[in-house]
Parts: sequence; structure tokens; C-alpha cells
Amino acid sequence: MFENLQERLGKTLKNISGRGRLTEDNIKDTLREVRMAFLEADVALPVVREFVKQVKERAVGVEVTKSLSPGQVFIKIVREELEKAMGEANEELSLNAQPPAVVMMAGLQGAGKTTSVAKLAKFLKERKKKSVLVVSADVYRPAAIKQLETLATEVDVDFFPSDISQKPVDIATAAISHAKKKFIDVVLVDTAGRLHVDSDMMDEIKDLHKAINPIETLFVVDAMTGQDAANTAKAFDEALPLTGVILTKTDGDARGGAALSIRHITGKPIKFMGVGERTDALEPFHPDRIASRILGMGDVLSLIEEVEMKVDKEQAAKVAEKVFKGAGFTLDDFADQLKQMKNMGGMMSMLDKLPGMANLPDAVKGQMGDKTFVQMEAIISSMTKQERARPEIIKGSRKKRIAAGSGTQVQEINKLLKQFTQMQKMMKKMKGKGGMQKMMRGMKGMLPPGMMGGGGPKF
Repeated sequence: MFENLQERLGKTLKNISGRGRLTEDNIKDTLREVRMAFLEADVALPVVREFVKQVKERAVGVEVTKSLSPGQVFIKIVREELEKAMGEANEELSLNAQPPAVVMMAGLQGAGKTTSVAKLAKFLKERKKKSVLVVSADVYRPAAIKQLETLATEVDVDFFPSDISQKPVDIATAAISHAKKKFIDVVLVDTAGRLHVDSDMMDEIKDLHKAINPIETLFVVDAMTGQDAANTAKAFDEALPLTGVILTKTDGDARGGAALSIRHITGKPIKFMGVGERTDALEPFHPDRIASRILGMGDVLSLIEEVEMKVDKEQAAKVAEKVFKGAGFTLDDFADQLKQMKNMGGMMSMLDKLPGMANLPDAVKGQMGDKTFVQMEAIISSMTKQERARPEIIKGSRKKRIAAGSGTQVQEINKLLKQFTQMQKMMKKMKGKGGMQKMMRGMKGMLPPGMMGGGGPKF
């Protein structure tokens, strides 16, 4: 997300960051570029105007002229105004109600509403330790009810059955009544979507809202529709008292116009964003972290949280202990590392959260995509147990067999074995005194220039 905006703003702000003095003229040129970058990112025009106006007022004021590094202060102002445009801080769900806390999901058809219900259920169950019941009040699409039932089983939360012969209000009230009896903390109500905003749909959803009086009414919207997402959210907000927005498909949105427009147009906070198809691909929306990402400063806090949640600490500890005891690092261990990274959304998802990664060449990024991970896993899976334990025995005929079994070429087997050997060497450096520093020095040599140099840590 935000790749286009990140690239354009990066070039623009780089030109001004080293300036010893900011004048109205050089600020004017930079702001013109910022304005164009926003418009190309499909940010709504009123948002662009307000943003540029605020940055200009602050930049030509005392705030910058008294500073020793005006260019850097200018970037700080841009960052703060970006945060302000998106809502300044993450707003959590308000679930402080007599159980069950009822959350209603609204939105257009195809926005990812039903999937978002499952993702939110998983989030509440795992991160907030809540018991959750999901129910579908979409009586127009039998497939939606079945889909929610399947997803509820997958994320291991309660599902309340419904069918197309019932009325949405009856379904939702029965589900809430059931949740009360079972002492369930949260009820998530999935509602019917339409291909466009129409009066019948709005009347029906108003009646449902009135009957169940949810503590949270979330609007689910597709980020890829750009500023249209903000306009649709506004139409829904006029009909329903929305409390927040879930922005879906952000992993497929290179522009970011929706994220920057919704708060300004609706006045409602983006509470979550969907970052992939998996049921764990839902992140709380932190405007400050997103602003950092847009400006190429990374999002290390989100990365740390992700590692905390998704890395199998026991497995990692076993590998570390094995390495320290001198038992060596095998291809089975390497395969486990690949799985852990995949659980975190793949290498690119992780690298996107590190500072300066926008400057990585496309050729390097291409080598770190999900496709590469799948290929590497396939190669290791095509090896025998003996080959995984002793990769040095993998010679000509074995390489041909592994390539045929994994649908790859012999040169790809060679490449993987080379990467594995480098990782093995790094792991060996961890043994003994000062092992971690040695390993980090080894990593520094493997990374692209500038990633761990310059302003990064010194080892």
C-alpha cells in the first residue's frame, strides 16, 4: 500500500531535506509536487487542499525559520499533517457494554464484509481474549451464510445459524438472545450488501440498526476504490451512525487515496485495515505508523507486534538451543524459518515495515516475493530426509531429481543451497562470546548497501 505515493513523496522531500534555508519559493515548488503526488494517489481534492494549506502555513512560519535543519523540520511537518489527515491515533473498538457487545458490519457487496467479520472475530478472540459469536443477516445470498459458517469454523468461533426464509431483524435479535444465555462477550452481525447504495437497502439496514442498537457500527470498504471509498462511506454515514471504518484489500492498493480521504470526508476513524486474504491479515490502523511508512521511515512497531504474535517462540528457541550446542542448522530448520516468515505475510510484508526499504531496487524486491518462498519450500520438500540433514551430498543427479520434483531448474537448487550455506555460516557465528554481534556483521555483508549502514546500528 502507498507504493506510488511513497516513491513520489520520497523524491520530492529528498530535494528539500538538505536545505539550510526554506523560502516561500522552494516550499512552493515542493508543495506543488506534494499536491500532484496526492492527486495521483486518488486522494480527494478537499483533503489535498487542506493538507497543502496546513503544511504551507506551518512551513513558512516561525517553526521552520528558527530551526537549525529546516529541511528536516519540513518533513516532520508533512508527517504530522499526514497523521492528522488520517486521524492522529488508533481508535480501538469500544466494547465496554453489558455483554454481549454488539458490532454491526455494513458495506457494499464485494467489499470483503463477510471475510472481515471472520478476521475481526479472530482478532477479538486471540488478541483481546473475547468469546465471539458471528451471525449472518444476509438473507439475499445463501452463499454468504454458508461462507460465514465455514470461516467461523476456520477461526474457531461460535456461529449462529440463519436461512433466507427469515427476516434480518429476527435473525440478529435471536443471535443476541442466544449470546446472552451463553455469556458470550461479542456478537458480530454480518449484513446484506448491494452493488450500489440504494434506498431499500438503507431502509432495511436502518431498521436492523434500530432493533439491535449496536455499540459499534463498522463500515467495510474496499481501499482499491480510492476516493470513491470515502464518498460511499459518507453516504452510509448519513444513513447510519457509523463508529468506524474497516479498510479492506490494502495490500492490492498502491495508491492509498482511501486511507487519506476517509477521515476528512466522514469524520469517522479507520479502525482496522485488511492486509491480505488470510484470516489473520487484519491490522489495527495506526495513522502515525502509516505516515512513517508513506515517508519511507518504516513501521518497526508493527513489525515487532507481528513477530510477537506470529512467530512460534518454542520452535525458534529449539533451533537457537540446537545451534548453540553445536548440532548445526539443517535444511529442515531453514524450511521452518521460511514457514515462520510466510505466517508473517512473507518477506516483502516484513521489509516494507523497515526504514529505507522503498529504495530497494525492483530486481531485489522481485527475489523476495511470495513466489520465491513457495519455490524454496517446494525444493526442500522434494529432498529426502538424508539430503535435508546433509545438503553436501546433493550433487548432479540428485539436483536434477529435486528440480523435476519441485518444478524448478537446477540453477534454482544451486541458488537455494548457496543461501542456505550463508545462513548456516551466520548461525555458526552465533556460538560463543559475542556471537550475536558477529552474526549481525555477517548479515550486514549480505544486505543491499545502506540498509544497515549510515544511520543504522553499528556492530
